Order: sequence, then structure tokens, then C-alpha cells
Amino acid sequence: MRESMLIRLIKNALLAFTASLLFSASVLAADIQVITSGAFAEALKALVPEYEKQSPNKVIISYGSSMGTAPDSIPSRLSRGEKFDVLILASPALDGFIQSGSVQQGTRVDLVASVIGAAVKTGAPKPDISSVPALKQALLNAKSVAYSASASGTYLSTELFPKLGIAEQMSKTAKKIYSERVGTVVARGDAELGFQQVSELIPIPGIDFIGEIPPEVQQTVLFSAGITSNDANIKASRDLIAFLASPKAVPTIQKAGLKPVLPVLPW
Repeated sequence: MRESMLIRLIKNALLAFTASLLFSASVLAADIQVITSGAFAEALKALVPEYEKQSPNKVIISYGSSMGTAPDSIPSRLSRGEKFDVLILASPALDGFIQSGSVQQGTRVDLVASVIGAAVKTGAPKPDISSVPALKQALLNAKSVAYSASASGTYLSTELFPKLGIAEQMSKTAKKIYSERVGTVVARGDAELGFQQVSELIPIPGIDFIGEIPPEVQQTVLFSAGITSNDANIKASRDLIAFLASPKAVPTIQKAGLKPVLPVLPW
């Protein structure tokens, strides 16, 4: 009788302890709402399962371009009142959100450096873009050119084309692409030549990556993370960003066509 009661007491104590552990885990766990622009999208999709193996937190990913007025761009979604915990996008755009108060001061963390590349449809001739004169000729020879509505496309249309002296010609053959990847447009044959961040081109099936544009006219853009003014998940948000900025993330980031920064965290 006494032994039976003792066993029952031990079982009850174990159940209570297990329940307390489960309750603690549920209290500590958070759903982290993250929105990322395209350059970091593939890396983030691959890194989130790695993060969730070591953390009770869950990451919910949304996507949008760093800038522009497309309905699914990050500025448009924030202006509609959509709520996120972490933004990952081109650093100049993130700085704008910090200045406006949408992202908290002192939370910017530079994650990766990204460069612009070019692609053609699978099997199509690959033009030479290895030098500035070759790139200029490739642009002029192409019957149709696609570029993104985000950071890389803004650079091409407002800086590179004028610098090469071909802005007028490109206004007739080049098209800004909204709400889809440039590589997708090239893959279905709607553009002969496409330009976007390398990390946004290489995952797209149906295209051949040509290479990066020449260093003399290359634009390297930092893509950074910041924590929004939503105070609900600050600790979890910091934990996620610390993982994305850590050496553990480097192999996945490099595989995605990006260059890790490995910054000192601001907290």
C-alpha cells in the first residue's frame, strides 16, 4: 500500500515537472514574422530550418522587394499596416525605415554583400559581359532586356545606362520587372537578357547564369536586418538575427551566391 502510494506520488511529481517544462517552453517560444527582399530570400529559406532545430522559436517568412510601389513591395506592405518583427532588405532602404521610426534605432545588422549578375534563357548564346565595352555591346545587341524593380534595377536604369551612354537606347528595349524574378521572365522567353542580384538569378530554373557585371561598373549592396517598432518579440528577433549573422550561416549564404559580412552585433 505504502509502496503503491509512493509510486503514485513519484508519477504525479514527474507529470507536474513535465507539464512545467512544456509550459516554460511554450512561454519562451515565439513566432517571428520576417519579411525579406529577394536577394536574401533563398538563403533565408535554407537557414530557417537550421535555426528552428536549435531554437523553440518559429519563423514565418514573407517576401517583397526592398523598394518601389508594387503592391507586394516591403514599403507598400508596411504602409498598409502589415506587422512584422524583422525586416531584411537593402541597407539604404532599411536606413529609411529607421529614420521613419518603423525600425528601431540601434538594431541594424549587416548580413551579406550582394552583386549584380546577368542571365539568358537556357541554351541561348551567352554574350560576353566580362569588360565594360563588352557589357555595353551586349546591352545594345539584346532585343529585350529585363531588370528588377528593386535596388539593382534602380542602379542600372538611373546610373549604369547613363554612364555607358546608352540610356536612350535602353529606354526602348529594357523593361523594369515588378512582383516576379527577372530570371522567370528570361526563362519563359519574354526577355533576351536579364540583370538582377546574383542570389536572385541562380535559383531560377530555365536560365543560364552568365556571370557578374564588370568590377568597374559593379554595385555592391549590403543587405541588412532590423527589428521593427513591434516590441512583442524583441528577444526572439535578436536571437534570429544573431544566428543569421553568425559563422554557422556562412556556408548556406555562400551557396546562395552572397558574401557574408559577419558583423559585430549592436546588442
